[in-house]
Amino acid sequence: MPHRSHLLSLRLGHALRESLQSGYSRRDLLADMIAGLTIGIIAIPLSMALAIASGVAPQYGLYTAIIAGFVIALTGGSRFSISGPTAAFVVILFPVAEKFGLGGLLLATLMAGCMLVLMALLRLGRLIEYIPEPVTLGFTGGIAIVIAFLQVPDFLGLTLNGTAEHFLGKLMLIGTSLGTLQPAALLVALATLMVFLLWPRLKMPIPAHLPAVVVGTVTAATINALGGEVETIGSRFTYLLADGTPGQGIPPILPHFEWPWLQPGPGGQPLDLSWTLIQALLPAAFAMAMLGAIESLLCAVVLDGMTGRRHSANSELLGQGLGNLIAPFWGGITATAALARSAANVRAGARSPIAAMTHAGVVLLALAFLANVLAWIPMPAMAAMLMIVAWNMSEAPKALRLLKKVPGSDIAVFFTCLVLTVVFDMVIAITAGILLAALLFLKDIAAMTKVADISQNDRWVDCELPQGWRVYKINGPLFFAAADRVFGELRQLAQGARGIVLYLDAVPLLDAGGLSAFEHFLATSRAAGTQVYVADVQFQPLKTLAKADIQPDEHSRYFSSLRQALDALPEAT
Repeated sequence: MPHRSHLLSLRLGHALRESLQSGYSRRDLLADMIAGLTIGIIAIPLSMALAIASGVAPQYGLYTAIIAGFVIALTGGSRFSISGPTAAFVVILFPVAEKFGLGGLLLATLMAGCMLVLMALLRLGRLIEYIPEPVTLGFTGGIAIVIAFLQVPDFLGLTLNGTAEHFLGKLMLIGTSLGTLQPAALLVALATLMVFLLWPRLKMPIPAHLPAVVVGTVTAATINALGGEVETIGSRFTYLLADGTPGQGIPPILPHFEWPWLQPGPGGQPLDLSWTLIQALLPAAFAMAMLGAIESLLCAVVLDGMTGRRHSANSELLGQGLGNLIAPFWGGITATAALARSAANVRAGARSPIAAMTHAGVVLLALAFLANVLAWIPMPAMAAMLMIVAWNMSEAPKALRLLKKVPGSDIAVFFTCLVLTVVFDMVIAITAGILLAALLFLKDIAAMTKVADISQNDRWVDCELPQGWRVYKINGPLFFAAADRVFGELRQLAQGARGIVLYLDAVPLLDAGGLSAFEHFLATSRAAGTQVYVADVQFQPLKTLAKADIQPDEHSRYFSSLRQALDALPEAT
């Protein structure tokens, strides 16, 4: 099926090759360079903020945007996707970084990359079709809530009295620390937030991220110059140069190769690579791979709708896998396609993955030449930025529209995913959401299977039936969730009847549960002395009956049409 080829194809560098083969001009290259510069400006502060929120130093977010952003664009299957650190990963990465350190986080990212490559080779990209929208909106909304609350300490300048592992504990910890609120930090955060909210109204070509961060930085610098204390990247993060000299903020060092497990662990020492460590990281790696696959493919679907293009789902999974395989060796944390940056890329006029590759180059140049400047960015401004990101990723307006229009079962799935994401984690939420959605779907489908007495309906029965005979029509699949109920109703309806005709032209499916219920119905009918004529069995149910070796006997007969069954009735008039 040509219209589904994008879900089945697999080709390394599919998006770039397709773009170049379709006729790539100098004008396209210029458009990509401009778009890449625009998205690079957005990605610089955002990558640092997301790295900090994930529990690691800001430079590792920049490394991710540089290495993973370039590799995924080069090898992936979505023409306009921008990949790098994303807000959705924060709730998974932060606990890993807290427990296993940077080295554990990079090793888990490497394992997730392997899983993504395997998913691509198994052609699992099409499975995105089977994730209901209430599930995706539910867990993204839950992630947004967690991210927003995690920014409250920096937003308010709180000094937390201890640590907490779970969301509810963190919430209580924030509540008990409100007495340490710093007005200066709150002022910087509000100034940054105000620019984010008001800047789009000016309809300027420059994205709001840059002026918002500049205003926040100038406000913090002014407060600090007047004797205040607003924490910045430079004051919170330190590093050691090769000569042992300590530095503040972000080291002006380009990404360099190092084995992920040799990076600092929870105590600052390299990890002891072992099977036990891999087993401990496996659940987190699986969660990273699943979320990376879901988010990147959903992003690609949205971009297809914006541009009219078609991505290659498996090729995108392959690119995402390779990006997450390579990036950890250069200090990059988990990456996936970022919807907000990708949509901005389209609006900026991108034509091909070269725009995403250019964005990686812009971040690289910023790291090389602006590291000292980036150290001035205040932590409250980063918190305000992440709150905006959390709001955007929550898709609250879309979720509200969903809740107004959809059935109660979808609302139950949405809130189940949202609450479980907040209270537990994304893997539990998605698993429970999909299972609940499947069960509710089965319930709805089972309710559609009904029995109707058509004995007096001239449309189907145009002759007088013998005394004690009735005709019943079954509509809908006879599967395990519906068959027992349907044949139970038939037994009640057929009580005292000499015989019945089952008209099955509207039964498309008969599974093992349906077969068992049908055999039980025949047995009880035989015991009651009721004859059963079965008419117009469709192909799949007929195949199932033949495989089960269901044979006609003196109590049950089978006919190819209702007309033949009616003509064969005893003493028909």
